[in-house]
Amino acid sequence: MPAKIVLTCTEGTLKGETFAFDERTTCLLGREADCAPCVPDDQWLISRHHVLLDINPPTIRARDLGSKNGTYVNGTKIGQRQKDERPEDVDYAKFPEVDLHDGDKLALGQDYAVFQVQVLVPPACASCGAELTEAEAEAQTQALSGGVWCAACQTQQEQGLAPAPALAQPQRCASCGASLPTSESAQRTAAALCVDCRADVECLLQHLLARARTREEPLRALAGYTLLKELDKGGMGAVYLARHDQSREQVALKMMLPQIAADERAIAQFWREIELTRALHPPHVVELREAGGAEGIFFFTLEYCEGGSLKKRLDQAIRGRLPIAEACGYILQALAGLQYAHTAVVPARKADGTVEMVEGVVHRDLKPANLLLSGSGSAPVVKVGDYGIAKAFELAGLSGMSRTGDVQGTPYFMPRQLVINFKYAKPDVDVWAMAATLYHLLTGAYPRDFPKGRDPWSVVLETQPQPILQRDPTLPKPLAEVIDHALQDQPEIGFKTALEFKQALENVL
Repeated sequence: MPAKIVLTCTEGTLKGETFAFDERTTCLLGREADCAPCVPDDQWLISRHHVLLDINPPTIRARDLGSKNGTYVNGTKIGQRQKDERPEDVDYAKFPEVDLHDGDKLALGQDYAVFQVQVLVPPACASCGAELTEAEAEAQTQALSGGVWCAACQTQQEQGLAPAPALAQPQRCASCGASLPTSESAQRTAAALCVDCRADVECLLQHLLARARTREEPLRALAGYTLLKELDKGGMGAVYLARHDQSREQVALKMMLPQIAADERAIAQFWREIELTRALHPPHVVELREAGGAEGIFFFTLEYCEGGSLKKRLDQAIRGRLPIAEACGYILQALAGLQYAHTAVVPARKADGTVEMVEGVVHRDLKPANLLLSGSGSAPVVKVGDYGIAKAFELAGLSGMSRTGDVQGTPYFMPRQLVINFKYAKPDVDVWAMAATLYHLLTGAYPRDFPKGRDPWSVVLETQPQPILQRDPTLPKPLAEVIDHALQDQPEIGFKTALEFKQALENVL
């Protein structure tokens, strides 16, 4: 019984139709055929791409995309371009994202299309917080002690025992020793640390490593490792260089912190996706060694690529761009890794515990920072990093509401298909991102222009990539034509497979 967002159209051409979402996704409303749902409108009262919804049940946010006639929430306008403005001239900084709640009315224009928002949240035990099954929820129609209890707590109460409370934590921070307020000590995901220590990612990881030495089973993946230095840090966690105390092998130790309280369904979905990644063992994909999780935190040990990322290599390059031979050599290797991952047949565990074979794993977040260099000397091996991990985190809804609100550079390497249909993205979105990466390595620029103040998601939806010769007229024309073709994304992406793009590149080099 996952949380669910239901949109019911109460006014307009879709009146009476409902649209339900029970997983992390984006939803684009407008009259263009690529919107889902598409709102037919032959009078052009509704904009082609009117409003973008960021959905992570039970939360939902709306952002107007510079619509002609505005977007309204319960009668209050949340965005609209001026009459004399074109979509490309709109200052999107004036259009904040707005949280929607159960019962809200979302209107496109002056009630040209109105959607009633319904937020369905599965009932939870008032004692231990566990999600109730449908049978438990139906059987317990009367609230006990201010709420409905699960069967386990109800049984304990009937036996005269105290019902199971939420997992208790020590009353003092395990790192700094400070007293924990009741609100913090009762948090199941607090890892026995105060707010300040938990905010310090390295402190939190050192705490987990120390606990792993006691051989706690949930922390087995961390056992025997010592941190050496920080490699990267972001809003969702950090990556460190670590060394195993016995084997002396160095690994990249990645820790991810969910931005929301993770329920059992989300965690199970996350691990199902991670299993797909663990099955990948090609020469051009970073190998995921071990994975684990405890108290709401996820951690991974991955193959360490000592050469750093292509982003780092580009930052060190003269004039901020790479020579053709070097840049194309890197991309050809990465495309070989993509071709393998897109066609590999790997086992996946379904929700009912059975295993099915799934063909192909889509990355969804390719960029120079995720292409890593392994090996020493003049011919390093390029490996696709973070394969499946970021995607799994996002699809499980563990990243909170960062999909539209916190850009973090991703739209620069994103085709419009990922904005429209993130959940069901096909392998060709990775091929487009690889072409965008090559474009960036050769020119130091992004395929699209992202003017200050313009909503980046609107840029992806409404604009075309600039021909690469406009960035650098000295590039060979045959190479430019291949890259420009690869960066087509309207109505569809130029190259459908990594192999097609790889062969086209090889033919012009």
